This record gives sequence, C-alpha cells and structure tokens, in this order.
Amino acid sequence: MTTPAPQPARPPADRPTPDPDRNDAQRFAIASAQLLNDYDCQDVRVLDVRGISPLTNYIVIASGTSDRQLRAMANHLAKLGGEMGFERYGDDKDSAATWLVADFVEVMAHLFEPATRDHYDLEMMWGDAPNVKWRRSAER
Repeated sequence: MTTPAPQPARPPADRPTPDPDRNDAQRFAIASAQLLNDYDCQDVRVLDVRGISPLTNYIVIASGTSDRQLRAMANHLAKLGGEMGFERYGDDKDSAATWLVADFVEVMAHLFEPATRDHYDLEMMWGDAPNVKWRRSAER
C-alpha cells in the first residue's frame, strides 16, 4: 500500500494572495533552481503556473538523493527566500521524507527522491504550464 501524497491545504484567510504581475517571484524561482542545481539536485525544473494554480505562481521541482539532502535543500531555500523577501509560509513532507514541499506563497518548491517524483509526476499534472529557463548562460 502506498502512502497518499501530501495534499496542498486550502489557503487560510490570512495567507497572502499571489500577485501574478510580480517579477520578484520569477527571480526567486530561478534563483531557487540555480541553488538546487549548485547543490547537486537533479532534473531541476521551474514551471510558470500563473493563471493555472490558485495557490502559487511558480513551482520548482527537483530530485535529491536522500532525505538528508532534501531537508538541507529546504533550509537553503528558506535562507535564500529570506534574503530575497520571500519568507517560508510553511512546509510539509511525507512520512518517509521522500517528498518535501516548501511553500513561499508565490513560489512552491517540491523536492523529491527520484522514485517518489516518478510516482507522483507533477510535471504531467502541470503539463500545461510553461517551463521557465533558469540555467545561467555559461551552463546552457
């Protein structure tokens, strides 16, 4: 029997509403992807879900090799978010720590172990969302 995926909770009334016109969120999403790539996360993607998701504007997805790496990456993202004006609103993880979600309101980061990522296939769920180019010009 598989563990059900963590479901995003309905936003509480005090949760800030994402602003679809803020370019700061895209800059934070791109910086998050670059940071995850710098720390050896694999298959890093940024999806632009403005107008598709009622909860967020950008989704960052990455794979890590262990629960320890995933937790460390969530902490690095929280630090980066604080530096860029995006405080972590909340986070969640499955019981085995194979999927961790860090919620920055306008940007949500989903960090997976590879098998869990394949199982839930968020890229397919958000298949209509455009991919955001995030690689530095030297990495392309």
